[in-house]
Amino acid sequence: MTRIICAATFAALVACAMSGPVSAESAALYNQVKIDAGKALYDGECHRCHANESEDVSYGPPLENIIGRGAGTVENYDYSIALAASGIVWTEAALRAWMEDNTGFMPGTKMRHVGIEDRTVQDFILAYLRSITTRDGAAVSEKLTKD
Repeated sequence: MTRIICAATFAALVACAMSGPVSAESAALYNQVKIDAGKALYDGECHRCHANESEDVSYGPPLENIIGRGAGTVENYDYSIALAASGIVWTEAALRAWMEDNTGFMPGTKMRHVGIEDRTVQDFILAYLRSITTRDGAAVSEKLTKD
């Protein structure tokens, strides 16, 4: 499934690139294709344990507003001692390292080994995670209901 999503996304991105100079509409389409591919990959790789909205119940902590959040800081989640005490802030670089080898990046974590080594797949998942992260840390789902 990952290969199909990557191939379809690559084809869409090539089509955007071949359409001439980059307009704001092309850039927005390119970004949306990455987000959509990232959501599909997230649904296949991450969603079985992590909710994408903070109010949804999940086995692992929700990943809404993950970028810029301190590791081990979601209330009412029983993190491993290693992760809770790590002091890590979830930057895109830290998330990429986690996706590639979470047990090597954070020995002692409770999460099973992820092993998403394909940088393109990581890019797409990061695009999706950016889309569900707000700068002020407010829940995306709360923002959508207020608008």
